Amino acid sequence: MEIISCHSTSFYYVVNIRGKATGKCPGSNQASFPILKEERMCYVLFKPSPGALRYSGADQFCIKRPNRSRICCPINAFKEFENFDSSALGKSYNSYVVDGKEGKQNVTGVGKSVPKVIIPGLPDEDNKGDFGAPISSWFWEWKPKLNVHYEKSGCENVNSPPVLFLPGFGVGSFHYEKQLKDLGRDHRIWAIDFLGQGKSLPCEDLTSTSKEQLDGDVWGFGEEAKPWAKELVYSIDLWKEQVHYFIEEVIKEPVYIVGNSLGGYVAIYFAARYPHLVKGVTLLNATPFWGFFPNPVKSPRLSSVFPWTGSFPLPTSVRMLTEVVWEKISGPEFIAKVLKQVYADNTTKFDKVFTRILETTKHPAAAAVFASIMFAPRGQVSFEEALSGCQMKNVPVCLMYGKEDPWVKPIWGLQVKRQLPEAPYYEISPAGHCPHDEAPEVVNFLLRGWVRSLESHGSVALPLLETPENVDYDIARDLEFSREGLKRSVLVQFYGSMIPHWKRVSTYLKTQFQN
Repeated sequence: MEIISCHSTSFYYVVNIRGKATGKCPGSNQASFPILKEERMCYVLFKPSPGALRYSGADQFCIKRPNRSRICCPINAFKEFENFDSSALGKSYNSYVVDGKEGKQNVTGVGKSVPKVIIPGLPDEDNKGDFGAPISSWFWEWKPKLNVHYEKSGCENVNSPPVLFLPGFGVGSFHYEKQLKDLGRDHRIWAIDFLGQGKSLPCEDLTSTSKEQLDGDVWGFGEEAKPWAKELVYSIDLWKEQVHYFIEEVIKEPVYIVGNSLGGYVAIYFAARYPHLVKGVTLLNATPFWGFFPNPVKSPRLSSVFPWTGSFPLPTSVRMLTEVVWEKISGPEFIAKVLKQVYADNTTKFDKVFTRILETTKHPAAAAVFASIMFAPRGQVSFEEALSGCQMKNVPVCLMYGKEDPWVKPIWGLQVKRQLPEAPYYEISPAGHCPHDEAPEVVNFLLRGWVRSLESHGSVALPLLETPENVDYDIARDLEFSREGLKRSVLVQFYGSMIPHWKRVSTYLKTQFQN
């Protein structure tokens, strides 16, 4: 559509995504203007019409159009407009909003709540004696002295597709306990600890003991690396290869991969390199960057400026710096502060997570491994390049982002959505950086539905949608569940596909033909 027109308008505004008014047109018999090519432009037209504009009660208003779905726009986007009074939302206006390629939202009006969906709760071992799927702990020796810890559940579900969970930085497989217990009832579930984190830490000193080190309580600060640790660097490329061999040697078949934060980056990186081992990727507030120093393979000249790239032994200056920094960040006060920051829902209990993180910091190799991670080079493939690789190789991707994340804010998820327009995007609120731990009932429900939809080759609708054909709509749903005997609810906004319907049909037919 090239032209938008509205008869008998009193005025219209052209705004950008930050809500700044960039243009205004006085009322006339007809106001028309072309859609700009800039993706982030939004066009808003007003004219009196009783009952057409309704405040939704969630910092946004809803516009009802004849014979079409409702659309909405944040109120904040209009607060800086000339002559705009937010109190006018209580009056009668008819508005039309077009937001480039972002699609349309379906939001209810005043006096009506967002449609409610009842979903299952987690296994309730306290009230119902339902302990969920049993979790077992294992170690896998990838290379000499490099033992990988992992947990698994649901091994008896032999006919179900396998799912592998990748943790964020500083945590481990324990962060997915709620997925292992719940999803393990009907799926085969694995969760691993990246090397250098959780319980996948060295089982002996990485270096020879230094002369100053008398009691041996600190590993990795010696003057010479042991033979098995000379080429060891705790980098994102190491973790990508760890996942590669874990799937090939332990799981032994293609999997669905779910990654939170750092785990999301590793998941998409791995999928771009080894698409034949991936059935689909779910990103949970995936970090879009990792590493501060240039990669020697990708940027050999620039990387030569930085002589140390996270290998062992640590230079003397790095050891001294690490001792100072580690003393500050490994304390219980700092860890508790970080957890309170990233968990948006203050009712979430993270006592177990706090205890497990604190236990990891007490490992004798933890400080040296932390230094290796911080000075390790970036990956050979950037986050954006990995997304492009998954798109080119037709790897399905699903996005689930906590809306109140203070680190990976929703804008990062929307950028992924813009790069992968076919990927379903679920925005969860209240939830911060760890939606799988804050709103596990919601994440588990969405994961089950997404996997079911893919396994059916699209004949089963995506979660929250009534039919498979409705993927181009944006909707909001209030997901209600029971937790510890109390009813809880979480708002989920679904952003559908921005791919034309004919292209989706042709892609589906092509997939069916290949199958």
